[in-house]
Amino acid sequence: MQSNPEVKKKFQEYPIAVREKMNQLRKLILESAASIETIHDVEETLKWNEPSYLTKKGSTIRIDWKEKTPDQYAIYFKCTSKLIPTFRETYGDLFTYDGNRAIIFTIHEKIPEPELKECISAGLTYHHIKHLPYLGLRKIN
Repeated sequence: MQSNPEVKKKFQEYPIAVREKMNQLRKLILESAASIETIHDVEETLKWNEPSYLTKKGSTIRIDWKEKTPDQYAIYFKCTSKLIPTFRETYGDLFTYDGNRAIIFTIHEKIPEPELKECISAGLTYHHIKHLPYLGLRKIN
């Protein structure tokens, strides 16, 4: 993995409770990437001052917490992709969505990790799977 040192600084800026949640999302992203044989490298950098994860054949995934919504944090996907609409159709109200750009979590919410890892994997491999029905995800609704 290639990591920009500015990402570590960004994580240090988060309040402690939020930092734990952001580290959890980061861990899920890196675990998802490690489980996909076609991913050989993940770039961790800042885009729009948000920790961002890029792969050669994927769509950028960003994570962040905003002071204006202190009880929430989010994982962002490219809004012009089919990712969020497909997650919504596949997982229904398992997640809370922000339009076609993000899955929102509250600080006290338990993340449905297996399903989120499927979403993350879809983002990290998007350009390989965008032609598949439901992006190859198992539909639960």
